[in-house]
Amino acid sequence: MNTPRGIRNCNPLNIRRSTNHWQGMRQEQNDPQFCQFDTMEWGWRAAFRLLTHTYYIKYQLGTIAAIVRKWAPATENNTQAYIASVARLTGIGPNEPLGSPAAEPARWMMLAMAMAVHECGTNTIDALPMLRGWALNNP
Repeated sequence: MNTPRGIRNCNPLNIRRSTNHWQGMRQEQNDPQFCQFDTMEWGWRAAFRLLTHTYYIKYQLGTIAAIVRKWAPATENNTQAYIASVARLTGIGPNEPLGSPAAEPARWMMLAMAMAVHECGTNTIDALPMLRGWALNNP
């Protein structure tokens, strides 16, 4: 069985390459499309940074449906299936407010883990690096 690309890249949400240079990125970036991180913790930290700072604060997106529509646009994904998958895995309604990351950290961690399960196609993702990544994002 092949290891999913997001796991190989230590990038569980498959963050696309851009001009951003994330903390913890591998010195050498061999994947032409997606960022590669030194450890899963750094990949999770980047994911949480995007979700909590860019999506929640900057874009004011606070529901699974709103976040996934921006994260995985219909031009590239089956966005409705992605939203349904994340809602089912988290037990949070697609249009139910997640609450602020500071007040509801568990809901944001569940969101990210469910997105990683969908992105990577596996539910065997280790939660400990995810928790450490949250701590790196919120020292």
